[in-house]
Amino acid sequence: MTAALLLTTAGTTASAENPIIGKNQIELQNDKFTPEALWAMGRIGSVVASPNGEKVVYTVSYYNVQQNKSRTTLYIMNADGSENTLLTTSASSEYEPVFIKNGSKIAYLSADNNGLSQLWEMNLDGSNRTQLTNESADILGFKFSPNEKNVILIKEVDTYTSIEKKHDDLPLSSGMVITDLNYKHWDKFVTTIPHIFLASFDGKKVSTSKDILEGEPFECPMLPFGGSEQFSWSPDSKKIVYTCRKKTGVDYAISTDSDIYLYHIETGITTNLCKDFDYRAPKTIPSISLEGQKVNHQEYDLNMGYDTNPQYSPDGSRIAWQSMERDGYESDRTRLCVLELSSGKKTYVTEAFESGVDAFCWDSNNKNLYFIGVWHGTTMVYSTDLKGNVKKITDGDYDYASIGLCGKQLIAKRHSLSAPDDIYSIRLNGKKPATVTQLTQENKYFTDHIAMGDVKARWVNTTDGKQELCWVVYPPHFDPTKKYPTLLFCQGGPQSPVSQFWSYRWNFQIMASNGYIVVAPNRRGLPGFGMEWLEAISGDYTGGCMQDYLDAIDDICKESYVDKDRLGCVGASFGGYSVYWLAGHHEKRFKCFISHDGIFNTQQQYVETEEMWFPNWDFGAAPWHKGITAPAGKKGSIGAALVEKPGKSNAFAGSPHLYVDRWDTPILCIHGDKDYRILSSQGQSAFNAARLRGLPAELLLYPDENHWVLKPQNGVLWQRTFFRWLDRWLKK
Repeated sequence: MTAALLLTTAGTTASAENPIIGKNQIELQNDKFTPEALWAMGRIGSVVASPNGEKVVYTVSYYNVQQNKSRTTLYIMNADGSENTLLTTSASSEYEPVFIKNGSKIAYLSADNNGLSQLWEMNLDGSNRTQLTNESADILGFKFSPNEKNVILIKEVDTYTSIEKKHDDLPLSSGMVITDLNYKHWDKFVTTIPHIFLASFDGKKVSTSKDILEGEPFECPMLPFGGSEQFSWSPDSKKIVYTCRKKTGVDYAISTDSDIYLYHIETGITTNLCKDFDYRAPKTIPSISLEGQKVNHQEYDLNMGYDTNPQYSPDGSRIAWQSMERDGYESDRTRLCVLELSSGKKTYVTEAFESGVDAFCWDSNNKNLYFIGVWHGTTMVYSTDLKGNVKKITDGDYDYASIGLCGKQLIAKRHSLSAPDDIYSIRLNGKKPATVTQLTQENKYFTDHIAMGDVKARWVNTTDGKQELCWVVYPPHFDPTKKYPTLLFCQGGPQSPVSQFWSYRWNFQIMASNGYIVVAPNRRGLPGFGMEWLEAISGDYTGGCMQDYLDAIDDICKESYVDKDRLGCVGASFGGYSVYWLAGHHEKRFKCFISHDGIFNTQQQYVETEEMWFPNWDFGAAPWHKGITAPAGKKGSIGAALVEKPGKSNAFAGSPHLYVDRWDTPILCIHGDKDYRILSSQGQSAFNAARLRGLPAELLLYPDENHWVLKPQNGVLWQRTFFRWLDRWLKK
């Protein structure tokens, strides 16, 4: 009997046919990590501390492979991890919890009797559940004002900026008349967008809400992943700051220039905090300043890149947010910008940290901020003061995934390549190292019974004399006297870190458990190694980053325990592009390839993808740009392709599809039909090309998945297909 058939769910049963999805137990027949065990793990989501710092409420999502569904539950515990209690008892998901009413109640989202997501509250013991809203559409997120007399609700509104409204007499027509770009995004056609609504709250019910962006065809929060972190209340409950990119059509598709807006509730006046006060330009100072007064003449920075996630300081004197400098560059370094409201002065307080800020929070003293960011393959917690003095707080081979204040300590999620998320407290001890305490053990059953392989850092000397950090994951019960098949992992992004991440698809430990050594290089183009290393990939997809991959696999092959005749190469997104490109340039190193959602034809990708700023920045030009030349230099040499116009890349002349004549290795292509970032035509074309070349090839195509694989049964199928393909070619 397989583990999949032995999946059981703890908790009560709603019905014999539809059991409640809860904490899973599977009968592990040995210590091998299986796809069924991976999908049985609980996944911790949001973590929120009570106002007095004594309680913590958090979410855990559970999956049921047989039902092909998930359910999100709420837990509460003391801030020291004691008295951990499950609050959710119904079959419905409950999520996005916050403490209200001075910490005596928990507000959260859950479905009503009509299946619509509504705002609810309950006691801290889970009793007295009360529905606070009765909206006619789903509430996607919310945030109460500090005085709790108002609440912001996120709801969808219709938009017809790029897709015309259906004819009233043809309601069943499936055709769409498309008039401009931004008609599709991530995995949906854009016929609705989120707006934030202001509603009153009398302590018992939420009143009818007002659209703050009424009549504006702009998203807030921004698609596809924005939530309630993109807006914030002032401590006096009189103002709201929010994130928005006020562009549509082509302008939206080619720009990452989002701004932070300040909305005055009493006057209804909205001010752009990023651009309305430019003291470098000879123009009249606006009569309405940030706080309703004249502002001093000081240099005011325009923010032209991606600005998001504003947070007021506890005393309301400042607003901090994450800010990128350059428009069109979605992987620019994320700086922490602090705006002093009385003067309009901006200070970038993380300049000493030569990497990006992933998340942050204010200290209660209004003078310090805490943030997380990646450096040398790990994501740690740091602090900065208002002058930009950055200090590292945590250490170790982990990734911290969130950060928040909990009384006099910090609370965060943490994971590694060997363990999924748990919640930790971080107590600051002045100049002494912080005390880090684990508060939850959500997946202890699995981590106690599944053998994890060792993870080691390996620094590789690159061909051009630089050093590259690679994470190497060894099979459990590793025996250095044996020889092992080895996988080269190619990262996506293309500028996403290869840190101590835990993935429910690209999980290195499950690969190691199947008998493979995994080599995961932090090749050129990844953050955490300085700006020069990060930006080396822009306009140079086929140069240093590809040589870094080959340097990494060649270096590990020096070890006696690596079987050089059984090497595989796998990756997704840009990693999938890397697989397709290496298939034509690997010089017979690899015995099989797997590409998930990879770019096969860069010329086609330029006009297929929905976020046009990406190819504009990374490719440097449209494929019809006449300055592009054919590849030069030695045939097949890495980085040989050049372009006549300075600063422009040759992404098109070096496209993987142009080298299919050199393909000589079996390849598995995986793609989702709802992937609008990289259309499934790319994966299908690569598969077709391989078969027309006479190569062994397979195509795993998902009609109902996007750039990711989210459904449980699809996820298990992905893992089974992945390892069946590897085993076929690397374990003969």
